[in-house]
Amino acid sequence: MTKIKAASTNQHNRKALNDFCGVMYAIDILGGRWKLMILYKLEKKTMRFLELKKKLPEISDRMLTLHLRELERDGMIRREVFAEVPPRVEYSLTESARELVPVWLQLEKWGLRHRDLRAAADAVTQH
Repeated sequence: MTKIKAASTNQHNRKALNDFCGVMYAIDILGGRWKLMILYKLEKKTMRFLELKKKLPEISDRMLTLHLRELERDGMIRREVFAEVPPRVEYSLTESARELVPVWLQLEKWGLRHRDLRAAADAVTQH
């Protein structure tokens, strides 16, 4: 992804919305196809890059790296580098991210119910 200029209209609008509304602020941090899934996978244990990659096989290395950097920057994950050869890097949730566990568990329940409702509605319209 390319960097967005600090003085761009996009950045100005982003700041205005984030200052205006907590929901927009949260969506800005968690937005994207993979961020919430990365957090979800880190809920149970600390993982290394390749462990996360195995848990999310459809994500590209570049996208995983980008999202890990953004989540670290936003205080959602902790990146710990061990002074070993080769270097070992582990990722874990911060306390702030752990506060979201009940939220994503509820989102998961809702998503499963909604998916079933949509499938049932689609089945009715196809007959």
